Amino acid sequence: MRITAIRATPVAVPFREAEIWAYGGRTGMVSVLVEVDTDEGLTGLGEASAYPSADIVLSVLRSLDPFVLGEDPTAIERLMKRITVAGTWHHVKSTSPAIGAVEMACWDIVGKLCGQPLVTLFGGRVRDHVEYFYYLSRKSPAEMASDAAAGVAAGFRTLYLKVGSDDPGEDLARVEAVRAGGGPDALLRIDANEAWSSAAAIRILAEMGRFGIELAEQPVSGRNLPEMAYVRSRIPMPLLANEASWTRFDQLDVIRHGAADVLSVDNQMDGGLLNLKRSAGLAEAAGLPVLKHSLGELGLATYAACHVMAATPNFLAASQSYASLLADDIVVAPDPDRAAPAPGAAGAAIPGLAAGAAGAAVAAVGAVGPLPYVNGCLTPPSAAGIGVSLDAGKVAKYAEAYTRDAASFTFQQRDPGRSPTPLLPKL
Repeated sequence: MRITAIRATPVAVPFREAEIWAYGGRTGMVSVLVEVDTDEGLTGLGEASAYPSADIVLSVLRSLDPFVLGEDPTAIERLMKRITVAGTWHHVKSTSPAIGAVEMACWDIVGKLCGQPLVTLFGGRVRDHVEYFYYLSRKSPAEMASDAAAGVAAGFRTLYLKVGSDDPGEDLARVEAVRAGGGPDALLRIDANEAWSSAAAIRILAEMGRFGIELAEQPVSGRNLPEMAYVRSRIPMPLLANEASWTRFDQLDVIRHGAADVLSVDNQMDGGLLNLKRSAGLAEAAGLPVLKHSLGELGLATYAACHVMAATPNFLAASQSYASLLADDIVVAPDPDRAAPAPGAAGAAIPGLAAGAAGAAVAAVGAVGPLPYVNGCLTPPSAAGIGVSLDAGKVAKYAEAYTRDAASFTFQQRDPGRSPTPLLPKL
C-alpha cells in the first residue's frame, strides 16, 4: 500500500458563544481536515488545529509531499522520521499540528486495514470513558456563576476558567462566582497562560486557595523552569504545566526541574498520537499524572486522542475540549456503545487535588455540545480506525464559511477598552 495524495480542507465552525479571555477572543474554531489517500482505496482522516494559522498549516502540508507520497502509510515511525529529520521539521512547534494530522490519518488507515479501533492499537482500554472539563468563557461574575451551574447540571465534574486579568480583583470575583455557581463539589481549574510574575502568582494564588482550586495552570512563564519550580513550592494548590510542556523534550525538562505536579500533553503540539502516548509514559515514569491540552479541536481530532487516553493509565484529570462552546461539528458522531458513566465516576481523582471533592458528583446526567458527552465523558468509538466519518454536507458548509469569513473565527483583540499590546508579566 502506498500514499497517493494528501488532501486538505480548512473549515470554520461557529461557537454558541464567543471564547473570551484576557488577551482576546474568537467566535468559532478553524481547523484543517486532512485526508490521506492510498492506492488501495483506503483513506485516512486527520485534523490539524489552525495553529498559528490555517495558512501555515496548509503550507506545511504542501511541503510534506516529497517525504510522504509513495510511502507506506503503515510505516508510521519511518514516515515521521522522514518528515522531522530529512524534512528538517524537527520540533518546530508551529508546524506540529500539520505533521500530527498526517500521522493521525495514517493511524486511521492502520486501524481500518486491520479492522480495529485505535484504542486497541494503542494498548487496549484501561477505561471505558474519557473525562473532559467544562470551559467557561470570560464574562461577568454573575454570568459565569450561571454558566458554572449549567456545566454541573450537564454532568461535568471540572470547571475551567481563564485568569490573568489586569486587575487581580476581577479574577478573584470570577473564581468566587464560579465556586458559588458550581457548588462545593465541583473541581475548579484556573489558567493564567503565563500572565503573572512569580510574586504575583504566589500572592494571587494564596488568595484563591480558599475557593478550593484543583489545578493552577501555567501561572508563570514556562521558559524559566527553576522559577516555576519555586512558585510550585510556594502555592497552596498543585501546579499544571502547559506552555512549559508542549513537547516530550519540554516535558523532560519540567520533570528534571521538579517544576509541576501535573503535565499537560498534546499530540497537536508534539506532532502525533504516538508522541502523546510517549509523553504520558515519560510522566508515568516520573510518577506524574497527565491530561490533554487542546488548541481547539473538532470531533475528528477529539475522538482520535480519546482513543489514546482510554488506553493510557495516567490520564487521571479531566482533559480539555470545546464541548461547552461548539455549536456544531463535522463528524457523524457514533452512538455510545457502552454504559454511560455514573455521575462523578468518570475518572479517578488525583491524590491531593481539591480536598473534599474526590468522588463528589452531580446528580444530573446530561449531554452538551454536538458530540455525545455524557457526564462530561466521551466513549472511544468501537468502529475501525478513529471510528468516525465526515459529514459531507457540514464539511462543505463550513469550508464555505472559512472561505467567506475566516478572520471572524480567529483570535482578535475584542475589548476596545484595553491596550492592544499585552504587557507581561503582570505584577
